[in-house]
Amino acid sequence: MKPLRIATRGSALALWQANHIRERLMQLHGVESELIRIRTSGDRFQGASVAQVSEQTGTKGIFIKELEEALLAGTADLAVHSMKDVPTENPAGLIFPAITKREDVRDCLISRDGAKLKDLKPGARIGTSSLRRQAQLRHHRPDLELLDLRGNVDTRLRKVAAGEFDAIVLATAGVKRLGASDKITEILSTEIMLPAVGQGALGIETRTDDRETLRLVAGLDDAESHAAVTAERALLRELEGGCQLPLGAWARHENGELRLEACVFSADGKEFVRNELRGEVGDAKKLGARLGKMLIEAGADRILRLAGRSVGRS
Repeated sequence: MKPLRIATRGSALALWQANHIRERLMQLHGVESELIRIRTSGDRFQGASVAQVSEQTGTKGIFIKELEEALLAGTADLAVHSMKDVPTENPAGLIFPAITKREDVRDCLISRDGAKLKDLKPGARIGTSSLRRQAQLRHHRPDLELLDLRGNVDTRLRKVAAGEFDAIVLATAGVKRLGASDKITEILSTEIMLPAVGQGALGIETRTDDRETLRLVAGLDDAESHAAVTAERALLRELEGGCQLPLGAWARHENGELRLEACVFSADGKEFVRNELRGEVGDAKKLGARLGKMLIEAGADRILRLAGRSVGRS
């Protein structure tokens, strides 16, 4: 059997993720894999916001587009993505047969002097470019100064250590995967900050007609994580949003059901709608769509318009 070709970005976190899947495939099937490093639009324009890069390149999936092109061209057999970077619509001919067991979904605070969120001084400089994080932070601590922070995880960690920020907010999963758990000051409660859709989950993308690769990666799928991410993505699709939407969502299994929580915030954090639904695990897509409609009916559409977004009605 020829080695599988895994398309990946070149960041430290992306390489960790790709190597993790390579090791799992070796353990499960004894199959060799090689990494194909690809520079994406998101990597080339790190000084610009996600929205700006999306506008310049005409694509939503700025961190995965070139990886998907490699799959479609046949120069790679599979690609490994952070599911929070994946648009809700897949290109024709591509599929996600596996979502591996999810890591911690929560965000974490990394502060320069070890202060937790409630102890940060008024006016403290907090680095994050995520509208979702900024809005929820402004809701809970409107006295903080929120500043844009770009770059890979290791770059962001260096910036807070150098004193450019008093604290930064990152996805806990990424920090743990890079072996930097000791730098975490506080893991933020989901009552304070709901995560991004798909946060903490790795997805494996392949071609729909590549039966051999589909067979090999199917064993890496975690059914509970797959259902949870499916519900969250259906919610996001209902709101017609991308990764730069002030939306937090978290689905998980509880007592044999799927529980989905979600919130939509205004950019200043003053207005929000938050709700949750429970349903059958097998109805993950329907659950997400239903909760999306409930949020719209509760005023999410108006709040999103304030943030420069709109939700189409069907």
